[in-house]
Amino acid sequence: MRKLRRLLFRLFLTILLVIVAIVIIKTVSYSSKQIDLTPVEKIKVDDDVVQRLSAVVKMPTVSYATHVDTAAFNNLFQYIDSKFPMVDSMLETTQINQFSRIYKWQGRNSNLKPYLLIAHLDVVPVEGESQARWTEPPYSGKVKDNFIWGRGTLDDKVSAMGILETAEILLKENYEPQRTIYFAFGHDEEVGGKYGAQAMRDYFLSKKINFEYILDEGSIILEEAVAGLTQPAALIGIAEKGYCTLDLEVNLEHGGHSSMPPKETAIGILSHALATLQDHPFPATISENTQELFDHIGPEMTLPNKAIFANLWLFEGILKSQLEKGPASNAMLRTTIAPTIIKGGVKENVLPTNVSATINFRILPGETSETVIAYLNETIDDERVKVIQQEATFSSEPSKVSSSSSFGFNALQKTTKEIFPETIVTPSLVIAGTDARHYEAVSDNIFRFTPVQLTHEDLKRIHGIDERISIENYKTMIAFYYRLILNSSI
Repeated sequence: MRKLRRLLFRLFLTILLVIVAIVIIKTVSYSSKQIDLTPVEKIKVDDDVVQRLSAVVKMPTVSYATHVDTAAFNNLFQYIDSKFPMVDSMLETTQINQFSRIYKWQGRNSNLKPYLLIAHLDVVPVEGESQARWTEPPYSGKVKDNFIWGRGTLDDKVSAMGILETAEILLKENYEPQRTIYFAFGHDEEVGGKYGAQAMRDYFLSKKINFEYILDEGSIILEEAVAGLTQPAALIGIAEKGYCTLDLEVNLEHGGHSSMPPKETAIGILSHALATLQDHPFPATISENTQELFDHIGPEMTLPNKAIFANLWLFEGILKSQLEKGPASNAMLRTTIAPTIIKGGVKENVLPTNVSATINFRILPGETSETVIAYLNETIDDERVKVIQQEATFSSEPSKVSSSSSFGFNALQKTTKEIFPETIVTPSLVIAGTDARHYEAVSDNIFRFTPVQLTHEDLKRIHGIDERISIENYKTMIAFYYRLILNSSI
């Protein structure tokens, strides 16, 4: 018996040493995917760009499900045409559905495929009760404390204005691109892009135009992106999650008086279904593009985090448990479940017969809205709870995954390292929705990246209170687009 215990101990020790050796070897050989190049001197950007962005922020180009503020959009285009005279006179302009616009900048080499830079000009409304909590009024365009304040300074007038500023600078320098460049600015991204991005995509299809790559808003350069990564991470979105909204509905034959409640009420049944979903989230999965993210940031991490990322065969469970603790990192791992609306009841002493809950799902690539519905039915497992799919304007399946070895990604990676040399550039998954999802028919490589450096606290400002951008960030964004156009003109 003693010999057997010694044998088992030696076997255990041998296995442990082999595991330790594998971990060490994999960690040491976990090589960097960052490119090595010399930073460039950023172009000097005039202070007038600040006033122009401030001016367009003052125009409340809000889009609603049923309409847009036409006067605000008309004022915006008049302002743009007057302030960017070179763009207005030298680029071909096409208006789509009155308030979306396409610019064409003809390149010298017609054999090269064009590329497309897109942004949107509309903004979300501001809740009336929240306006008093803004440091500066949301449509003031106030320039204060080295920031420009207001709706659109992060999402997404800032991108459109940055692109136009860059084009105006290059045109004044008599720059002629080798590759034709298109800009496409939508007016209804915040409500689904039906009359903006979708219509512009149809225009490109009708002209048989296919793009080398497309760049839209999306992920950003995030400070303290992941524990163990000391440098900011430039997260270039190579895919975005799908979007669907489902209703859970309970209909009972009888309601009754609140003085005689039955064992189960409609509200109780619905509440139990919601609690069940909360207790049984979708499984955490390291998808293809999440794996690419890990492979790019892992080698740059400090020990022991580097060892964890280099040895997912052993530490995958530990990594998942850590990432699940943060809302943003958790959203990279799974299809998320977000109850947003509950309806039911008409009076405090009447038991309702009909109650419902609206749930928003952001779908991980590899899954679909159909698999989401199947998961809900299986998990809730109650015939009294009906799962009903809404015909939401935003409804979409997960996007295709664009190549991180393509011309477009390489141009973005090179430009980012030139302008933001201290960053770690990595492919990433965009967990929100963008206009980019509508353009898959006109390009195989679509990227989602807004070249601004933000903190986790700044992320709350997008669609939130005190949206703002620093003057330095905005000028650097223009410098980024300047280099990107040069790097893409080959």
